[in-house]
Amino acid sequence: MELSVINIKGEDTGKKVNVSEEIFGIEPNTHAIYLDVKLYLANQRQGTHKSKERAEVNHSTRKIKRQKGTGGARAGSIKSPVFVGGGRIFGPRPRDYGFKVNKKVKVLARKSAFSAKAKSDAISVLEAFTFDAPKTKSYLNVLNSLALVNTKTLLILPAIDSNVYLSSRNIPKAKVTTVDAVNTYDLMYADRLLISESALSILETQLNK
Repeated sequence: MELSVINIKGEDTGKKVNVSEEIFGIEPNTHAIYLDVKLYLANQRQGTHKSKERAEVNHSTRKIKRQKGTGGARAGSIKSPVFVGGGRIFGPRPRDYGFKVNKKVKVLARKSAFSAKAKSDAISVLEAFTFDAPKTKSYLNVLNSLALVNTKTLLILPAIDSNVYLSSRNIPKAKVTTVDAVNTYDLMYADRLLISESALSILETQLNK
C-alpha cells in the first residue's frame, strides 16, 4: 500500500511511502479491538470504591427490642441492612478490574485498528517536523493547515518531542503519542491519524516481530 507524504502546511511533498499490508491492509478483527479497548478502559479504573457492611458499621450490638409481642418482625441488631444507617448488603469492595489479554491479541488489535483507519482513508503521513519552543499556537497552525482543527486527531511520533507534545496539550481534540505508547483505544478514538514519516519503519518493526 502506498501513501503520500505531506508537510505541516498540508502540501504534497511528492514523496510516497510503502506501508506494510500486514499492518494497514488486513481485515480488521473487531473482537480483538473490543478486548484491547475494554482492557485499556478497565485499567483506567481506580477500583477504590468501598461501602461498610454489617460487620463494619459502628453501632451498638444490643438487641434493640424483645423477640416477641411487638407485632413486628424480629430484629436483633441496629446494624441490620433493613435499618437506616445499617450495613450494606454485598456492597462494593476495592478490586482490580484488569484482566488478561494475550500479547498476540493485543498486536492483532493494533493492526486491526490501523487497517480500519486505512480502510476509511483516515491516515495522513507527515514529513518530520519540530518546533523551536512549546507554543499552542504553533500546533494550532499545523491543524489549521490540515483543516483538522475541529477533528479528533492522534499524532504518532517516533520518539517524544517535548516541544510538539507541550504545544498540543491544551487543544481538546488533539493528542500526541509515540510509537512505543500508542494503544488501540487512542487509535479508534481519533477520527484522523497523523503518522510521522520516520515513525512508520519503527511501527512496522514493532508490530511485525
